[in-house]
Amino acid sequence: MGHAGMAAAAVRYLRSAGEPRTAGPVDPLPRPDLRAVGDDERAPIDPAEFRRVLGNFATGVTVITAPAPATTPDSAPGTPSGTPSGFACQSFAALSLDPPLIAFMVARTSTTWPRIARAGVFCVNVLGAHQGDLCRRFAVSGSDKFAGVDHEPSPVSGSPRLAGATAWIDCAVHAVHTGGDHLIVVGRVNALGTPDPDPDGNGGAPLLFHRGRFGDFTA
Repeated sequence: MGHAGMAAAAVRYLRSAGEPRTAGPVDPLPRPDLRAVGDDERAPIDPAEFRRVLGNFATGVTVITAPAPATTPDSAPGTPSGTPSGFACQSFAALSLDPPLIAFMVARTSTTWPRIARAGVFCVNVLGAHQGDLCRRFAVSGSDKFAGVDHEPSPVSGSPRLAGATAWIDCAVHAVHTGGDHLIVVGRVNALGTPDPDPDGNGGAPLLFHRGRFGDFTA
């Protein structure tokens, strides 16, 4: 798929900024050849070296979740046709205050992203320092990631809000852009909060990822 084709496909993700609550599901982008340079161009930087150097930038860790698919005609009343979706994500950032937007990056080869795209909504769960094992659970494909995990629906989208997270951000998919072998997903924030009653919003210590290892913050 050429750049024009990718851009056209990405446009399908665009959401109306004026009607964030009425936006519906989006179609996942196809999985084309992920090579971002031509065969006659300079070879890209060695991936191992890229990971080593960029690993010096410490990040927080999140789990992006989406609700189970809606019931089907063959389902019993109130029975979801499937399970919620979720994956561990460290490529997350605040993007805009007005309107309130956040962004995360996901690999175009992800098997979880298409399910989140079809839902059209998601919740960002900011993990605490004690949730390294939970992060590992959501970083593995091909398993029931939610088995035994305590969670409740977020207030607007119904996406799983994980117990113990230091913060949660309930969003609708606002736009999706291609970025090499990843997608840049922009979310419109509809609700957010922390479980801590502290009026200053000071929750527990965050889970950090640095040089391939989990750690925590020490003041």
